[in-house]
Amino acid sequence: MLQKNKKKESRRDRADHQFSDGGMIGHAWDSRPAARKIRRLREVLGGLSWKRGLICVLICMTVVITTLAALGFYHIYFDRTSLPALEPLTRFEFPTIGRVYDAHDQPLMEIAREYRLNITYADIPPIVRDAILAAEDKNFFTHGGVDYSVIPRVLSKIRFATLAARLTTLSREDEVKSEAIFPHGGSTITQQLVRNHFLKDLTIFQSMTARENSDELLNGRLLPRALSYLIGSQSVIMLVRKIEEIRLSLWVESKMQGRFGSKRRAKEEILARYASLIYLGNGQYGFAAAAEYYFGRPLATFTADDADLAALLASIAKAPRYYAPDAKNAAKILRRRNQILTLMAVNGFISKDRASAARKRPIRVSVQPRKMAAQGPAVVGNVLEEIKDRYSDLNMQDLLQGRIQVYSTVDAGVQQIVDDALEQGLARYEKRRPAAKGLIQGAVVVLRNHDAGILAETGGRQLYRDRPSLYSDFNRVTQSLRQPGSAMKPIVYLAAFQQGIFNLDTLVPDKPISVPDTGNRQIKWIANYDGQFKGMIPLREALSQSRNAVAVWIAEQIGMENVMWTARRLGIRTPLQPYATTALGASEVNLLELANAYRMMASGIYARPYVIRKIVRSSGEVITDKEHRGPPVAVSLSSLALIQEGLRGIVRMPSGTAHSLDTGRFPIPVMGKTGTTNDFRDALFVGSTYGPHGITIAVRIGFDDNRSLGHKETGGRVALPVFRKIMLGVYRKALAGPVPAFPERMEQNINNYLNADPIETVSVRKKSVPQNIEAPPNAEAKRIIPSQSAGLSF
Repeated sequence: MLQKNKKKESRRDRADHQFSDGGMIGHAWDSRPAARKIRRLREVLGGLSWKRGLICVLICMTVVITTLAALGFYHIYFDRTSLPALEPLTRFEFPTIGRVYDAHDQPLMEIAREYRLNITYADIPPIVRDAILAAEDKNFFTHGGVDYSVIPRVLSKIRFATLAARLTTLSREDEVKSEAIFPHGGSTITQQLVRNHFLKDLTIFQSMTARENSDELLNGRLLPRALSYLIGSQSVIMLVRKIEEIRLSLWVESKMQGRFGSKRRAKEEILARYASLIYLGNGQYGFAAAAEYYFGRPLATFTADDADLAALLASIAKAPRYYAPDAKNAAKILRRRNQILTLMAVNGFISKDRASAARKRPIRVSVQPRKMAAQGPAVVGNVLEEIKDRYSDLNMQDLLQGRIQVYSTVDAGVQQIVDDALEQGLARYEKRRPAAKGLIQGAVVVLRNHDAGILAETGGRQLYRDRPSLYSDFNRVTQSLRQPGSAMKPIVYLAAFQQGIFNLDTLVPDKPISVPDTGNRQIKWIANYDGQFKGMIPLREALSQSRNAVAVWIAEQIGMENVMWTARRLGIRTPLQPYATTALGASEVNLLELANAYRMMASGIYARPYVIRKIVRSSGEVITDKEHRGPPVAVSLSSLALIQEGLRGIVRMPSGTAHSLDTGRFPIPVMGKTGTTNDFRDALFVGSTYGPHGITIAVRIGFDDNRSLGHKETGGRVALPVFRKIMLGVYRKALAGPVPAFPERMEQNINNYLNADPIETVSVRKKSVPQNIEAPPNAEAKRIIPSQSAGLSF
């Protein structure tokens, strides 16, 4: 009996133990109901816990949203910190088109980053204003910068399904493909103006507006990143941009009203700025530029009969990529235009009949593409360089953004003649040398004699390697340093006249002469182009025939320091080498310097070449530099008269290298000098009409890689024809005034020399031999063609 009782107690203890451990086995009479009660209790507690969590989440979200809304409200309506500068907007300082004008105030070239024409409210025709308001902001003149009436419509377009999906989905792998939660649209004209003018310029918002459709959040702050996790970075960017847009719009409207005295005037000014700033596709900014581009007519010519054109322009602003006139999107463009016409009628801007008639018209577009003018690109490059050198408070950006307009000395008519003459000259050379087609290059500059104003400048051919020339290209007039060849000799002769012991009838030795070969202590013998020496000849003949030996001999007699001094007095700033071969043009100079030296010899007036005659700022301020014409050149008048007569003799004397210009087919009296560098690498001609009222033209033709032009391709054969054509064209069209005549005494001196009896001439020559100058020995010497360091003369 005791043993049975122990077994019962043992079973009860096990049952109690199992029950206490959460086991499912117990006495039938009390264990099952207890278990059910426990399960029910757990279910109730679990349900309460889930509901509490949900309530907490909702409370937290409400607090966050309320806080954010309060912060946003404060930021929009009360926060006026970190505001941009308003003055550029009130002063209407939008980038426009920079223009370079010619001497007759005609545009030579347009240059801009944004093609824009700023217009006032009065410049906007009523039909265009109505189209803009119907398309963008019908309540513009009544709201204060934000149109609250459109808020319900905007809220109805929020993609709540996308928002719910983001809030309930932990994964963010599909963010790139996800839609933006907030819709586009609803912006007033003021908001669009703020977005395009201010937000793109503020560093904090620049990336946001520029990459609004991107999913990359560029602002690394904690709050935007937290919001980005919840609603997506694209939506955060749109939200932040919109908040700032609204804040600045309210601020702008308030400030503009205070500035202009009334809400109506402020609205008119804002609309004018919007109509000038907005992008309308194909690189055109503003309605005025777009009207000229798409329709080939000024915006001011639009009337009520042009409702279809006004609606077409207004329709572009929403999305230029899709609605700018284009044959590919014709149906979409037509539909958008007609929608604007319908809105114009609905809002009472035009009658229903006029809108109906306008909708029936086809899209009328006559695109007038803006091209950088091929005429004178080197001029524009020179303008930019001159702005940098002479106007410390201005720079290239001022011209590119239309803050200044440049009025140049260039004559468009002369420029066209120069361009055509160079192209024809290169074509003639290519006909002789077909292998050079498209590769040969040239440069030309034309200067006014009295002040060195540049009348035309061509830094290279119009089409080079199948590419049109641009203002930023290499300018061979100012940037290319090349040997001038025998075009340097007149400077040597002028330096000799300055010494007072030489004149044009002085006998000089055309005999073998040697010069030291720099570096290896050997000598080189100078040869003439024709391979001959003529003995003692008058200096005027040596100059007209371009005798190398004589030029070197004279340079040695007067000293190279005198030659270099004279070159500097004639405006050559490039350092010259102090060697005898510099007399033959072995030292490099640029073409503009060489042209200016000849201009000074022709006019006797010192001046630096320039291309800008005045600059007009967008404010209307005019900047002029009248200090272009300088004092007389620092050489004696008698020396100038001698070199002028000598250069005139090069043309008039039958043996002169430019005698081909002394014909009835070329009735313009000129003076000048040919130049051909060693191994025929460059061909030059520089010449002038006489005196301050004349012009000077310099022409150089050669390859950029310094290869030879070919045997006998001299300055007289290659460059002189270009010079001749330019001179004929300029004076036939009276673009440089009447042709100035050489002094009668100068012409008579040349006539006397040409008509003199040979015996009498010999007698004069003997009297003209300079004293105290030892002639070189008369011994025979082996003639050696000059090295590449010595200029080949002709």
